[in-house]
Amino acid sequence: MTFDATSSVTLKIWDRATLHHTLDAAVSDLSARHNTTTCQIAVTCSGPNTFTLSVRDRALANA
Repeated sequence: MTFDATSSVTLKIWDRATLHHTLDAAVSDLSARHNTTTCQIAVTCSGPNTFTLSVRDRALANA
């Protein structure tokens, strides 16, 4: 799994047995690419078998 420097990624996960592992790997990758001390990562089920992970500024997310 590779990502560019964008602040969100959308995944299609068809195998429910690997759902948590795949999401954890994606969160870890985004965390490594962004300053997670000032940002947080939101995971949203955006459709059937589709998950969107977005990096958000903590100050805006808590407002």
